[in-house]
Amino acid sequence: MTAHHPDDDAIAELCERVRRFVDDVAIPAESPAIARDVSALDACVARLRIQAREAGLYAPQLPKEWGGLGLGWRALAQVLEAAGRGFLGPAALNCAAPDQPNMLTLLRLGTAAQQESYLRSLVRAEQRACFAMTEPAPGAGSDPSMLRTRATQHGQRWVLNGHKQFISGGVGANFALVLAQTDVGATLFLVPADTPGYRVVRDIGMVTGYQIGGHAEIELDGCEVGPDAVLGEPGRGLEYAQLRLEPARLSHCMRYIGRARRALETAQAYVAQRESFGARLADLQQIQAMVADSHIDLHASRLMTLDCASRMDAGLPVKQHSAMTKVFVSEAVNRVADRAVQMMGALGLSDDTPVAMIWQEMRPFRIYDGANELHRATLARRLLKHA
Repeated sequence: MTAHHPDDDAIAELCERVRRFVDDVAIPAESPAIARDVSALDACVARLRIQAREAGLYAPQLPKEWGGLGLGWRALAQVLEAAGRGFLGPAALNCAAPDQPNMLTLLRLGTAAQQESYLRSLVRAEQRACFAMTEPAPGAGSDPSMLRTRATQHGQRWVLNGHKQFISGGVGANFALVLAQTDVGATLFLVPADTPGYRVVRDIGMVTGYQIGGHAEIELDGCEVGPDAVLGEPGRGLEYAQLRLEPARLSHCMRYIGRARRALETAQAYVAQRESFGARLADLQQIQAMVADSHIDLHASRLMTLDCASRMDAGLPVKQHSAMTKVFVSEAVNRVADRAVQMMGALGLSDDTPVAMIWQEMRPFRIYDGANELHRATLARRLLKHA
């Protein structure tokens, strides 16, 4: 499963093909009417994935032997930015959360049988999955060690009981990667959604749109699975969750840089033609400062993301670097989207352009994959420890 590292010209050519696909195919499929409709999104994305396969752009993160493009992380950073311009772009290429990190987790931890049963269906987009870790208070949130969902072993089988919430992709998911506490520590389980005792309570309304599978609340009540449901080794679930989250949060950075760039381009086009008080908005110094600051934020975000991606390609640890990158990029893209709204005034708050939805998407990123306050605290403790 060796990653492919194309040269700069090849990456640029691929990114241009992805951008054309997103602009010509994925973006025209966007509509506020489907933004929070799970069934409509599934149907739309299914059609887009057929076109992405035909265009040779499908699953850039997967090894070639699994039907993907086999890209390394540095190349993937640039491709995901291009895909991330569209709300539906990453899903069309089957490199959107939560299934992108779900697939990589199964590649890394799954047995041959688990990969055949679960991974292959995700690769082919025949099924969807979710990662069920977050729980209602006082359960696991930014602190996974507060995990309260319990898996009890009875002979060779396991019985899961617990309550999960804000599970991205959980509505309509065919199976879940469930983190549960056991006698030997937190453990990851593969749980089919049709298992008795597994119940999706509701789709929790959220500020974001275009989330495949919504955000589910899930109850596990006497949910019994076999020994083949354990993913990896029992007791190593928190370690596996962290291994999943590091590339997941970096992938979010890649996609959201693309989305913020689209918001900025939309705002720039607007201020270049909009006149007020006898002058173009683009000729006003306050607007110029917002444009300049936004490009600075995107440039710095891109460089931090590429640096972290290069470390991952080299097999180096990225715990500290991915945390710093996530904190900076999540706040920088939020600033960019906020400025785009401000530059466009009421139009930037409307459904007439993508800017308002992008702005709404950027705010939660400071919470996703660990709240920024948590990352700052853990970063500081590690840095001060070696001061």
